[in-house]
Amino acid sequence: MPEGHSIHRLARQFGDCFAGQALSVSSPQGRFAAGAAALDGAVLEGARAHGKQLFLDFAGDRVLRSHLGLYGAWSFGGTDRFRGASSIGAPRRIGERECHDDGAPAAGPLRPPPPVGAVRVRLVGDEGWADLRGPTLCVLESRAGAEAARARLGPDPLDPHADPEAFVAAVRRSRRPVGALLMDQAVVAGVGNIFRAESLFRRGLDPLTPGRALGAARLRVLWAENAALMRTGVRLGRIVTTDPEDRPGTGEEQAWPEHAHLVYRRQGLPCRRCGTPVAAGELAGRTLYWCPSCQG
Repeated sequence: MPEGHSIHRLARQFGDCFAGQALSVSSPQGRFAAGAAALDGAVLEGARAHGKQLFLDFAGDRVLRSHLGLYGAWSFGGTDRFRGASSIGAPRRIGERECHDDGAPAAGPLRPPPPVGAVRVRLVGDEGWADLRGPTLCVLESRAGAEAARARLGPDPLDPHADPEAFVAAVRRSRRPVGALLMDQAVVAGVGNIFRAESLFRRGLDPLTPGRALGAARLRVLWAENAALMRTGVRLGRIVTTDPEDRPGTGEEQAWPEHAHLVYRRQGLPCRRCGTPVAAGELAGRTLYWCPSCQG
């Protein structure tokens, strides 16, 4: 599932490529036909992300809110004047990184190709188009409705105005393991399975520790760790959590996949810090990875 950094990159791409334009909106698949008809011809005023949810703000008090879930992705294309990642999302195909088209962009007037696959929504602007496939959520609602949905989410570490104390208070009220709380989008928005495993390892925290057993100072450091890792994800377009000494002969840009992570998907391999085999088990419906020694 794409984590919060990918959605923030999506919001930036929509803002750069489509904001201020009256968009042609359709639903080739047909499952969003009524919403597409209501948005067709409307001006996209802006795009924003909160956690794993994308909010496309259209003129006329209309918001297209989407959540990619496990299988969703936005793909992009356009004329030779349109630039951007060709696809963001779809972990089953491209992992927690972005896929770029190696071919030359279309030249001349904009002629979007026929939709391929089950395209829930197609947006077409002056120089390019965007197709949404396989989302968990795709709804049209008012600004008030979208804000109510956003308010149900926890604070987003990528929001410079977010208050980490809301995260601290939510964790300290709970008996649930901190490893489960990090995956609860009502506690903190945007952290997924990779950031959970990697941030807990980097801070030496046992993922099974009850939230209420952790002090406020340690939780503020955990928040800051996630914020820093996610900012790196926004910058790189992929999740890289290792330090330079963990990437011999490579930099951040080349650190995919074997040198990108400290514990994620490294079960049975020696811990990069102490050599103990990395453990794996299920928590909050996803596979958790941790070092029994460094996080004991």
